[in-house]
Amino acid sequence: MDAGMYIQIGITILILMLAFYLPANARMMALENSHRRFALNMHDVSEAYQLAHAADRGGLFVMSSEFDAVKERIAFLRQHPQLQSLEPEILELAAQMSHISHDLAETYGDAQVNRARTFLQQRQEEIEMFQQRLEEAQVIQNELRQWTRDVEMEEAIARSQLTRLRDELFELLPELSVQLQAQSQDGAPASSSVVAMSPPPRAAE
Repeated sequence: MDAGMYIQIGITILILMLAFYLPANARMMALENSHRRFALNMHDVSEAYQLAHAADRGGLFVMSSEFDAVKERIAFLRQHPQLQSLEPEILELAAQMSHISHDLAETYGDAQVNRARTFLQQRQEEIEMFQQRLEEAQVIQNELRQWTRDVEMEEAIARSQLTRLRDELFELLPELSVQLQAQSQDGAPASSSVVAMSPPPRAAE
């Protein structure tokens, strides 16, 4: 009889535990399902909103009043092939979100974005062309600098050679003058006379 009583007590405790665990588990499962449905609904809303916002940026919607604008967006979303299975409440929420962000879509519309991209691309091309011209100018400058150095070196060499030639010439002229005078005194005919010249003063270098 003691064993039967213990078994009965154990079964009672098990029933109490199940009675406590099953409702809690059911609430947790319901919460998880609700969270999963909420996540799926938000994903659907996000997808519908992105499509409506893209169409708004392309200038598809023209209605100005809030009611007509939302209605126009709902009609667009209902006809979209990717959103055929979505509930009307989700489409309406996405349409309202699209209307709220209309100013953003108008500011960053496709035409404005393309115009800004074209402008930036032109600026980038101008910068690249300027850099290319700057590099070419740098190359030309280096060539001219090297050329100037070569010319100055050649001028210095030519000036040095001219100075040495002039010095040798003025050293040779007195000797020729003395030799011609000696030949004239000996009775030899002098075909020409050479007058000794003093070297001109050198210009200050």
